[in-house]
Amino acid sequence: MASIALVVHRQREEAVRVAKETAGWLSEAGHDVRVIREDAEHLDLREWACDPEKLASDLDLAVSLGGDGTMLRTVELVSAEGVPVLGVNIGRLGYLTELEPSQLREALDRFLAGRYDVEERMTLQVGVDATAGTAPSGVFLALNEAVIEKAAAGHTIHAALNINDNFFTTYAADGLIVATPTGSTAYAFSVRGPIVSPRQRALIVTPISAHMLFDRSLVLDVSETVRIELTDDRPAMLTIDGRELGTLTSGDAITCEAGPHPARFVTFEPRNFYNIVKTKFGLSDR
Repeated sequence: MASIALVVHRQREEAVRVAKETAGWLSEAGHDVRVIREDAEHLDLREWACDPEKLASDLDLAVSLGGDGTMLRTVELVSAEGVPVLGVNIGRLGYLTELEPSQLREALDRFLAGRYDVEERMTLQVGVDATAGTAPSGVFLALNEAVIEKAAAGHTIHAALNINDNFFTTYAADGLIVATPTGSTAYAFSVRGPIVSPRQRALIVTPISAHMLFDRSLVLDVSETVRIELTDDRPAMLTIDGRELGTLTSGDAITCEAGPHPARFVTFEPRNFYNIVKTKFGLSDR
């Protein structure tokens, strides 16, 4: 028997419906089903409630029911334990999700039979050193990106970029993004950063609306380390994978490097990343 966690988008009725149906038949088949306690109580899935710190322990699979945001949350919850994630797309077309709700039961049967592959994606480790702002100091994991962005309209932030402990430049910009290849098609793309194959391992540093001549992205080797320090008192918001952690101000900094372990995604058929990009942006075949 297998242990399977369901991570559910609370605001999507179909995600809740699929979660209840899936939890029911997995339990009837004798499998251990887990749902984060807060979600389980909110969604009437109390029978399968599990404390977050125990969710990934000896877990065989985590199923994400939602969109890419739910996938990011799932990766954060289980990747440190090497648990593979299966993404079910409930919402708009996602880059990360593997299948549609109608395909889930067959997919789980295939997983339980061992007929699947695992695709690994680089993660980003973000160290936060904040003594002046409200963001908590500590180490955080991201699949997509870390963003330092102005906290109020009408001004820029000033942030010094160091690469491998060597000063590069001080940016005057609306913000800075440090992304993984997976995150290159997220926020970084919207500010004209490059699309990077998710098979690559790299750090992509992209300024947001730079108020200076140099406004290009930097694509750095996976072995390199980036440090960004605010150099004036204008506050900036720190966001990691879409989650706002709080503000940074003068002297506060983040350090970004490759994560110690990858995110692992369950796949059943080869996924053509470039076809997904074409579909996402309505590109023609001719």
